[in-house]
Amino acid sequence: MGETYAGAGVSIDAGDDAVDAIKGHVRSTYRPEVLGDIGGFGGLFRFDPAKYSDPILVSSTDGVGTKAQVATATGRFDTIGIDLVAMCVDDLVCQGAEPLFFLDYISVGRLDPSHVEQLVKGVAEGCRQAGCALIGGEMAEHPGMMGEGEFDLVGFAVGVVERDRMLTPDAVCEGDVLIGIHSPGLRSNGYSLARRLMFDVAGRSVEDPAWGGADAPSVGDELLVPSVIYAPVISALLRAVDVHAVAHITGGGIPGNLNRVIGSELDAVVDPSTWEWPRIFSELQSIGAVDTDEMRRVFNLGIGMVVAVADSDVSAAMDVLSGAGHSGAVIGEITGGTGQVHFR
Repeated sequence: MGETYAGAGVSIDAGDDAVDAIKGHVRSTYRPEVLGDIGGFGGLFRFDPAKYSDPILVSSTDGVGTKAQVATATGRFDTIGIDLVAMCVDDLVCQGAEPLFFLDYISVGRLDPSHVEQLVKGVAEGCRQAGCALIGGEMAEHPGMMGEGEFDLVGFAVGVVERDRMLTPDAVCEGDVLIGIHSPGLRSNGYSLARRLMFDVAGRSVEDPAWGGADAPSVGDELLVPSVIYAPVISALLRAVDVHAVAHITGGGIPGNLNRVIGSELDAVVDPSTWEWPRIFSELQSIGAVDTDEMRRVFNLGIGMVVAVADSDVSAAMDVLSGAGHSGAVIGEITGGTGQVHFR
């Protein structure tokens, strides 16, 4: 028998087995607008323009970065797909959009159907939490370019918003109040620094306690805390109050993201005493003697989203958050300025 694709490191049979394994997870996310089924050349979604007067489609793409290496080190892959969905759909809602559908891309060194199923299981869970449909994706086996056990996970989301409901910096006003929505972990940002501090500087393994104390989680547990998906509660806020801006606090932290949603003649003034950092951040800072300004530029420090509303809407907005199971705090205000973010 001559040379084969399998001999070159790519298993068509494993790919077929992986598709069979993920079908149930994918179908569990379907909305009524989804047409067809898994296995087509393209995902089909029936967009109903009659529901809108002037619909604008909004798209976003992202990955999970080096959080994937933590998943590999622990052998736990069933939650990182939640992070992937969060990174994409929580960008969409910053423009006021409702997430509609999602696609994923998984590349691996060697295709293991069980591994792929765990990854897609997490993506499907994230889509269910976000209320969007997983309508397509791709699996690619890359022997020679990626080692066995290595993988990358990328996503793409599409949402819709009425043109007159789009969130733009023009809506933000001097005197607006900034509400921070709490986040329990690192989400998917700053992992290159977090891994360096935990594994290289502190010399810990994924099984070691993240910090002292019998009840402390392991390093692996703490670094794999799934990202909260804020899209549903932001959508609820948009329906309930006049939201002026929403900033997703990812890479760049509060200063690198909040500045994207305010005008060039305004500043955001943030009071860091209004919330407490989750323990993981103070632990990382202590390990590496990381400067506080650097921490603020790299990590979200416990704030996953920042919402700007008029002072008269703060109480109603906080009621929406608590009713949806989220906690938040007033963390600052909008003042006149030059488009900067300042900490008191």
